[in-house]
Amino acid sequence: MTRRWPGWVALGGVTGVGALGAGPMGGVVALAAMLGVPLFAVMAGAAELAWLWEGAPLSRLAPKVLDEQFAGSPVLVTVPLFIFLGYVLAESRAPKRIVAAAQALLGWMPGGLAIVCLVASAFFTTLTGGSGVTIVAIGGLLLPALLKQGYPEKFSVGLVTTGGSLGLLLPPSLPILVYGLVAGLDFMTLFKAGVLPGLLVMLLLGGYAVWVGHKARIPLEPANGRVMLKALWDVKWELGLPVLLLGSLSLSIASLDESAALGALYTLGVALFVHKDLTRKELPRILKSSMALSGAVVLILMMANALMNYVIDHQLPGQVLEALARVGLTERWQFLIALNVFLVVVGMLMDGFSAILVAVPLVLPFAARFGLQPFHLAMMVILNLELAFSAPPLGLNLFIASFRFGRPLTSLYRAVMPFVGLLAVSLALVMAMPWLSTALVKGDIDAARAQAEKLGEPPREAWVLECVQLDATHPHACSDADKQRYESVDAGASEEDDALMKELMGAPSP
Repeated sequence: MTRRWPGWVALGGVTGVGALGAGPMGGVVALAAMLGVPLFAVMAGAAELAWLWEGAPLSRLAPKVLDEQFAGSPVLVTVPLFIFLGYVLAESRAPKRIVAAAQALLGWMPGGLAIVCLVASAFFTTLTGGSGVTIVAIGGLLLPALLKQGYPEKFSVGLVTTGGSLGLLLPPSLPILVYGLVAGLDFMTLFKAGVLPGLLVMLLLGGYAVWVGHKARIPLEPANGRVMLKALWDVKWELGLPVLLLGSLSLSIASLDESAALGALYTLGVALFVHKDLTRKELPRILKSSMALSGAVVLILMMANALMNYVIDHQLPGQVLEALARVGLTERWQFLIALNVFLVVVGMLMDGFSAILVAVPLVLPFAARFGLQPFHLAMMVILNLELAFSAPPLGLNLFIASFRFGRPLTSLYRAVMPFVGLLAVSLALVMAMPWLSTALVKGDIDAARAQAEKLGEPPREAWVLECVQLDATHPHACSDADKQRYESVDAGASEEDDALMKELMGAPSP
């Protein structure tokens, strides 16, 4: 009989570490997580145990779950609609048309088919938000073609595996929408902030693809204008989807959830009546699968909010900050390194939505303490997800690619390492050069300042865009110049707010 005690020893060790770090409650939560309890149940149980441990009623869970910011958020409707849209695209023949169009437009370049894989994967992931769908739909089509054209096997496998997470920084990315909900940032401004970091990633990986194609002496295909125009015409309906989504949002024709509904109806109509890729009999199956995933995301979001209620009430971020200061972590660059290590680990252990919902509320207070810019932080978080999805040993893309292509998991580790290295370089550049994340939103900041100056008020909306705020409803100045100029104004506003609150509570105002 095979001895199984090492697994139980590991399980007991993790449980013991959790108990040492957070008491018996931490041990129970760590044990549940190791036994494979669903993430929303782990977070819900942790929140319930935390409040019970403090002797507080479980009704304390409700305010953070059912408040206006959560229950009234358009993202709760948008997420299921985008997931349904992605499932419809994956089940149709849209991936084949996208690949064919990319091949006609880019196949003449050195490393053309590899660049086709990058572009098609990014385009598809941007619309679906799911790395698994991209690997199955796009990778399944292109891996045989890459091998047939003569690309090295290790490069080809690494390319389609990494391609599953490309496009998360480019609009209209679903993870950016979820990040905007959690961090309280405007979605359209976040979309603009992601353009330059997203293009940087594509350029670095595209340069590597060109180098491999030249080194492997892959034959080039002649450029043909008529073929390019025909390919664009064949994919016109797919290209119309991002135009519809971004156009309706940027022109204020539709709100976020209305735009998602338009996109879902558009995609379904094209699949059923234009290309006729799907039949009505297939819709119940697609709807069931997409709604199962949507329900899981919403449950995780609810329970993450419930757990954050406890974290904020007990000021745990402040306690952690004090602990970090005691061990010498007081500089911004030290915090950035620790932050990115933490985000990569979380990204490897969870799917993208769960990682954002769990990690972002935890890191926001620290980012405010170290004066990070909100869009700089957002791009680092999303880029860490791209990196973590393919990073050995637990990246989600590795498991999906292993299952899809029938290859041992360990064989994928070496295949993805060059791509993981380039993603790490991209992350380092974004981390070291915040202007990459803020250059395209500077106009919004200047407009907010000009409006405040016109009204003779402190530029509070600009402050929300310039630095992470502990409390976005009462933003504070970011620069020393603003602090000196508006310090007395802020103090007076705070006193007026306190007086009004006391008066509303029945106490005499000063």
